[in-house]
Amino acid sequence: MKSPLDRRRFLASAAAASAATTAIVSEAHAEGGAPALLGGTPIRREPFPAWPRADRLEEDGLLGVLRSGKWFRGGGDRVDRFEKAYAGMTGAAHCVAVANGTSALVTSLAALGIGPGDEVIIPAYTFIATVNSVLLHYAMPVFVDTDPETFQIDAQKIEAAITDRTAAIMPVHLGGNVADLDAIMEIGRRRKLPIIEDACQAHLAEWRGKKVGTIGSTGCFSFQVSKNLSSGEGGAILSGDAELAGRCYAFQNNCRGRAMEGYRFTYEGGRGANLRMTEFQGSLLLAQMTRLEAQSRTREENARYLTGLLAEIPGIIPARQYEGCTRNAYHLYMFRYHDEAFGGLGRDKFLRAMQAEGIPCSGGYSPLNKDASVVAAIASKGFGRIYPKGEIEGFAARNACPANDALCGEAVWLTQNMLLGPRSDMDQIAAAVRKVRAGAGALAKA
Repeated sequence: MKSPLDRRRFLASAAAASAATTAIVSEAHAEGGAPALLGGTPIRREPFPAWPRADRLEEDGLLGVLRSGKWFRGGGDRVDRFEKAYAGMTGAAHCVAVANGTSALVTSLAALGIGPGDEVIIPAYTFIATVNSVLLHYAMPVFVDTDPETFQIDAQKIEAAITDRTAAIMPVHLGGNVADLDAIMEIGRRRKLPIIEDACQAHLAEWRGKKVGTIGSTGCFSFQVSKNLSSGEGGAILSGDAELAGRCYAFQNNCRGRAMEGYRFTYEGGRGANLRMTEFQGSLLLAQMTRLEAQSRTREENARYLTGLLAEIPGIIPARQYEGCTRNAYHLYMFRYHDEAFGGLGRDKFLRAMQAEGIPCSGGYSPLNKDASVVAAIASKGFGRIYPKGEIEGFAARNACPANDALCGEAVWLTQNMLLGPRSDMDQIAAAVRKVRAGAGALAKA
């Protein structure tokens, strides 16, 4: 028979458990009941704003190019007009339009003379185009670990990655946020290394009031269909150096420089490719640019509000900006998910639960320094003829990025179009996170 003390302890414990259960149930009820993944009603049923957006401005422009018969660069004037307009919008001295963002990176590296035997420092957290642009020149990519708080390259770890074969540093302004350009540019100046800004996701982002892409030797942009400024495919290079911009133009135009009139058949530069933008893309971009500033302001306002909501939820950590980032382009809204605050639910199930609530989201990039395609490229016959066997065999050890490995298991992304709706959309995103957290125990058992 239990003593009165044991009975009191049992009753107190049962009461505490009952109170905790009641609190969880009450929280779940406040956030809309059972998780949608378990049969409950989704927080959101309607889609987020569609992307890309277009109206008669795009239609008239495309029809104008079509009817002119001048579809390629050199025939019409749309690409030339876009280059002038984009240089003016960003404050750049020179703009060279190209076929896509990858072409912008490839062209920048070529114009800087980077090739076999050179090393290029890049972040571990980026789209594979950053790596491929280096591999295409048979240069060696050197991965630097990530600052998990900002999702950007950890500038404090760049110096240790530099060798006597380092030929360039290529920071990426990932998701529209901005890498620590004060630190990176200082390293570049001191080490006499060019800085190629991969700003493919960072249209109109700013560092200390200056547009990104205009601070390094070159700045590279993508206009692929998902981007904040879109022409389906397309890209551009910005530079303050007239000679370097000229080399970029010649490379993407099969070694032909700008012609004052007519079609130029004299060659320069030694290497080249056809990476030109078409008049159709130039026309689309001229139309899309008319909305870019207003759309950017909407993204910023919604992102700021959403950050305030998510920062109050345990286990959700919105990406931080460096002090010098005076404008974030928010091509992606990124945050980290900490599993402990969700009772061990797991990020994959968190993502599925959010999607079931009507909130599309993803886990972002995987570790590129370990990706099978990158490892295969380094182990290929061509690289084997250029680099010592020990260097190739030591690639994995040299390029270990443990902070990035952890981030790749925590990251959650929302796409830029989700920031273009009303403020109530942000409320629904936050409500879905709270609802999933409240139902995490039931979700984990399902």
